[in-house]
Amino acid sequence: MSKQDYTNTSVQEPPLDYSFRSIHVIQDLISEKPRTGLRPLRHSKSGKSLTQSLWLKNNVLNDLKDFKHVVSQLLEHPENLAWIDLSFNDLTSIDPVLTTFFNLSILYLHGNSIQRLGEVNKLAVLPRLRSLTLHGNPIEEEKGYSPSLLHRQYVLCTLPRVTTFDFSEVTKADRTTAEVWKRMNIKPKKVRIKQNTL
Repeated sequence: MSKQDYTNTSVQEPPLDYSFRSIHVIQDLISEKPRTGLRPLRHSKSGKSLTQSLWLKNNVLNDLKDFKHVVSQLLEHPENLAWIDLSFNDLTSIDPVLTTFFNLSILYLHGNSIQRLGEVNKLAVLPRLRSLTLHGNPIEEEKGYSPSLLHRQYVLCTLPRVTTFDFSEVTKADRTTAEVWKRMNIKPKKVRIKQNTL
């Protein structure tokens, strides 16, 4: 199967689903059996999954140590990973390893322990990210936080390609409000010009 054929068919493949498995560390995925769905998972000749979706929701993960290494052992084409569900775990930050999956378009991080809204900045390098969830994190306890204002505006300014945030479609009005919020709250970086001294 060519890489192009793989990309076209794997979008419709069921996820590799390790939800509700009480997984504490990523390395446990190697020995753990994924959940079975209505449709069976397809595998390559080497035994790796042909999916582009990895679901790890409702576990007890507090970090993603060795994530890339383990994913490469589970998926035939880890570089094509498009959907990662890490919701309802104990993650305290957005691990930079997630930014190495450039085809990532859906990332669920709701119901974790992420405390700093600035963690979102790391995701700006993902060119295909379209859907993100963050609700149910301690970010909501930040002074002045309002899910409909600060949080949403900051995310939309930082990640302008996102079309769905916290399961809510991003509208033209959201974009306009985010742009106004950005002008009022985010100071532009000063550009320093080196002067030639003769």
